[in-house]
Amino acid sequence: MSVTEVIMGNHAASEGVRLARTQVIAAYPITPQTQIVEKLSEMCARGELPARFIKVESEHSAMACCLAASQAGARAFTATSSQGLALMHELLFWTAYGRLPVVMANVNRAMAPGWNIWNDQTDSLAQRDTGWIQIYCETNQEVLDTVLMAFRLAETVDLPVMLVYDAFILSHTYEPVEIPDQKEADRFLPSRKAKFKIDTSAPRAFNPLVGAEHYMEFRHIMEQAHEEAKRAYKDIARDFSKKFHRSYDVMELVHADDSEIIIVTSGSITSTARVAIRELREKGEKAGLLKMRMLRPFPTEMLREAVGNSGAGKRITKLAVLDRDISHGAGGIWAQEIKAALAGVPNAPQVFPFHIGLGGRDVTTESIIEAYDYAKQHERPERAVWIGLKK
Repeated sequence: MSVTEVIMGNHAASEGVRLARTQVIAAYPITPQTQIVEKLSEMCARGELPARFIKVESEHSAMACCLAASQAGARAFTATSSQGLALMHELLFWTAYGRLPVVMANVNRAMAPGWNIWNDQTDSLAQRDTGWIQIYCETNQEVLDTVLMAFRLAETVDLPVMLVYDAFILSHTYEPVEIPDQKEADRFLPSRKAKFKIDTSAPRAFNPLVGAEHYMEFRHIMEQAHEEAKRAYKDIARDFSKKFHRSYDVMELVHADDSEIIIVTSGSITSTARVAIRELREKGEKAGLLKMRMLRPFPTEMLREAVGNSGAGKRITKLAVLDRDISHGAGGIWAQEIKAALAGVPNAPQVFPFHIGLGGRDVTTESIIEAYDYAKQHERPERAVWIGLKK
């Protein structure tokens, strides 16, 4: 039987790793993810999780351990944040391009300098081109559930998965979380059976020098794997919903039938946006919400179907995209991705980019409504709008 406990987001991740029967955990502490690996170390010490717990000297080494363990056929996990994720950058490519199904929790934290331990999404979004699948979580329950789904997805398509959630807003905040029974988790996530692995009884060579006559084919095959990940995720999400009665599509569109202006969010500010949308609709506004859960592979086809105004009765005119990140010189990263996905779509809504909540600045219902009002009052976006700047 499942049990419900009031736990922090970091411990929700730890519980997911335990339920996944993870075999190797590489641990290096960095605020605000430290409690994930601390809890896992306690689980290993008590025998609750019979995993190899490896204490390493850096995040670079943590990913090196994970990719080696995965290459040997083990189920591997690590966690990091911000500067730690940046230090892993080289080995993120090695893991993804090596087609190794490592799962990593990244607890979003702003990049330095100035030195900052609070939340925005620039750290994970800056790694969007490394080949990792990226999934963003709204609640602590979603964190635990996504760990299980991430391992199954990773091992289905042989690609690593980064599950991402917000520092402090989720990582250190306590919420009721339903923790599945181990037998239920096992039925959803069977043990890993690696197709190719280091095995002394069947010697192989991995990651050799590849010349120009073959390199493009490797990348093409990997791109096909990302396309397969979209289809595989749908099946996994459907199976998860059937077993645990919780649904997690790659995106969620609220009030699609009559909305004209849609607020687009990812991560925990989605919950705040739900309240803002309710307040707007109580005032008669035709406001809706689009929660983006998956960044890579980007769900282009689903987005076009959801907001492209091709369906009967659809009349979405504007998307107000709330970016808790910055790509300097280009703008908000989610807005860029959405614009690219909708390029060339007839009657596509105008994309209004907003920067909000960088470095942990609070995102309130008032600030979300301010973004909505700006989009309503302007025919088209003239520039990226910064919400909440000090005067």
